Amino acid sequence: MLRSSHPRSAHFHSSRGLSRAGSRGSLLIVAMLLAAAIGIFLGSYLALGRSSLKLANRSFYINAATNIAETGLEEALWSFNQTTAGSGTAWNDWNTSDGVSAKRRFTDFVLSGNISPLCKVYVDHYISGSASQPIVVAQSTLTLPNESRTISKMVEVQLRRRSKFAMGLVARNQITFNGNNAAVDSWNSDPDGDGTSTVPYSSAVRNDHGSVGSTSVAVGSVAVNNADIWGFASVGSSGTSGISVGTNGTVASFAQAQGTVDTTRIATDFTANFDNATAPAGSTVNPGGTINAGDMPITFPRATDAIASDGKYYIRFNSISSAGNSSNVVSIADNKKVVFLFDTAAGNDAISLTGQASLAVGSGAQLEVYTQGNISLAGNGVLNTNLAPSSLQIWGTRSTTGQTVSIAGNGALKAIVYAPNANVTINGNGDVMGSVVGNNITVTGNASFHYDESLANWGGNNPYGIVRWRELRTAADRAAYESVLASF
Repeated sequence: MLRSSHPRSAHFHSSRGLSRAGSRGSLLIVAMLLAAAIGIFLGSYLALGRSSLKLANRSFYINAATNIAETGLEEALWSFNQTTAGSGTAWNDWNTSDGVSAKRRFTDFVLSGNISPLCKVYVDHYISGSASQPIVVAQSTLTLPNESRTISKMVEVQLRRRSKFAMGLVARNQITFNGNNAAVDSWNSDPDGDGTSTVPYSSAVRNDHGSVGSTSVAVGSVAVNNADIWGFASVGSSGTSGISVGTNGTVASFAQAQGTVDTTRIATDFTANFDNATAPAGSTVNPGGTINAGDMPITFPRATDAIASDGKYYIRFNSISSAGNSSNVVSIADNKKVVFLFDTAAGNDAISLTGQASLAVGSGAQLEVYTQGNISLAGNGVLNTNLAPSSLQIWGTRSTTGQTVSIAGNGALKAIVYAPNANVTINGNGDVMGSVVGNNITVTGNASFHYDESLANWGGNNPYGIVRWRELRTAADRAAYESVLASF
């Protein structure tokens, strides 16, 4: 019995040991497979992290390259505006040997990783006034750390002198169109930019670049209502709630139907500077006193008025007013430049022409009006025989709100009005040409407003600003400047 039981016991223990060994082998294989999977996962994760780090690093330096190029552009813009302000040394550190272009290398940048980028700036027509819209190109180049690859950004901007009259109708607060036939479009009275010849407005030369804008963020700050804006509208609000258009209103191009509201022609977040206007001080100021109906008709300059050194006649008034008979005409003689300066207190009338009265600006003449008082050019309104709206300038000098400027007429009014603290009203059934800046602007009646695009460059030594910005990405775009940038 003992002998027969022992082999069975031995056989039993041997089978159990083999089963345990097989289990341990299986666990080892599973553990190895799991370790391999974890290793592959960790390797992939590390590779992904490394790639993400490279991409983030490259994105950082791409942004840095763009910023460096824009810094070079700012240096050129600074030189332009320093020259405009009277500096004679703004371009001293630039290569201007050809007398037309300006070139400069900037190497005083240091980025993290001890990278020293290079920025080249090329200016086409650097002399202020030699080109109405000079071009500036900046190219930044930097080499990535621990790599031989480089990053290059090239940016082109177009500059233009800033003007108080860069748009047709601009209000600090609100623009309102009353009437069903009011319209806004544009034309360019000086398309060649030399000021020697002017082009009258007509349907043959009109453009769909009319522009209206308000910096207010209030709902309906640009109340187009049923007017037709053939051009662009700008609002201070972040959305289009700043503009209200009636069922028959239009904001569109000529290629679109009347009644269309093209949202691509509505700009948001619009801002503008409303610097106070100040009266000039002429070297010779002639007394004008008070001009009443009994003194009219009257033509300026008078025989007793002396001309100033700048070729203008400066005449200081208390007020000009009319009772309204047909002989009440205030005229500016042909080919004369006259400046009206008013001592009128704020809230009082500086100019009040009513009934049959009118203000006439002769051929080749120019009239500038400066006052903090109220202006009412009603009656027969303004008779400006010149084609350029800048031949009649109205400057509201009041530094706080409350001034009023009212212009009326049934003919063709050509003028520029800058009264940022005034409520400006334009009445009439004719054509109004030029540009108007006010606190509130109301266009009443069936007047058609035609913005003179040449006014965007008007204003003498105004500082330059950027009117177009674009990154040159394609080889075709860059080819135009590669040779000149490679030359310095």
